[in-house]
Formats: sequence, C-alpha cells, structure tokens
Amino acid sequence: MRDEDFDVVTAADGASALKAADRSVHAVVLDIGLPDSDRRDVCQAMRGAGSAVPVIFLTAHGNLIDRLSGFASGGVDYLVRPFHLSEPAAHVRAVLHRTGHPYALADTVRLDPVRHKVTVQDRSVALTPTEFRLLARLMAAPGEVVRRRALLRAAWPEGAHVSDNTLDRYLTRLRRKLRAADSPQTISTVRGVGHRFG
Repeated sequence: MRDEDFDVVTAADGASALKAADRSVHAVVLDIGLPDSDRRDVCQAMRGAGSAVPVIFLTAHGNLIDRLSGFASGGVDYLVRPFHLSEPAAHVRAVLHRTGHPYALADTVRLDPVRHKVTVQDRSVALTPTEFRLLARLMAAPGEVVRRRALLRAAWPEGAHVSDNTLDRYLTRLRRKLRAADSPQTISTVRGVGHRFG
C-alpha cells in the first residue's frame, strides 16, 4: 500500500484497529482473522461509534454466508485471498471514489468489540455477542428507525430463523443494560416499522 502512495496505519488486533480507526483514516482494510475479536464486531463497533469510514474485509473465505455477514456488519467490499499485490490498492481507491471518506465523532456511548461491552463515561456493562451486534447496528444510525429485518441480518447468521419474540427479548435486555450503564440514550420502538437508538 505504501508503494501505491498510501499513508498506512497498521494494527495487529481488533482493539488497536479500533483505536487506529478513531483517527481520521479514510479507509480500513480489516483482516477476517483477528486474534482477539471477530472482524464483524470491530466493524460494527466502528459504525456504532459514528465512523462512516469504508471498511474492506480481507479474507481467505469468499463464501456467500461470510460475504453477506460482512456486508450486514457495515463492510462495503471484500478482498479474497489469494490476490495480486496491486488489488488492495485498487479496492481502496474504488471505495474512496464511491463513498468519499466521511468521518463522524463518537457519542458518549462506546462499544468494545474485544470485551463485548458497552461503556457510558466510565461505566461498563457486558453484552452477549448478539446483544453487541444489535446495539452496534442501532448505534450506526442514531436517531433513525432501523427496520426489524435489518436488525435480524446484523445480529444472526444469514438464513437463521428468529422469531419476533426473540428479537423483542434481546431489545428488552439491551434497554435494561443501557439503563444499568446510566446511558442518556436508549432504544425506542416505532410500531410496525422498527426501532431507534437515541
């Protein structure tokens, strides 16, 4: 990437990747095999923190389920190994051309994809992986109504059969945990449409 005239910031794991993305980077190439966290969780934590920076997943697994789960978590492109050395730079240029490089500052509620926690100021509450993905999807669109189908796609594998009651139970638990963390924001329901974080 440096040979292609990019300024590069590297990170060895999910925690440092999240810190690196906190700076004004223009694109992220995220390896699927992070040692400390799932790459979907890192991407969703970025989206939940307000980052709209484009994320390209780098993976050896190009199957449909992996690709769909990556897009559902907020990725914009996939790069499957093996690839020619010129391909990563071409993908980055393409997503920057399509999306530009917007960047939004995080609000008071922060997600930790390594420990699966939500933190408000200095108060943290543990989340299950499914709770984490639901909250991250809602936080990625603060104030906007997220349809139930989009929440299901973000939190469960493609093709999973999840009842409405199951989703409602998870959202109830998330509201309880946000209250426990003294969050000024919560999850509200827009009947017949979806749910909103704000």
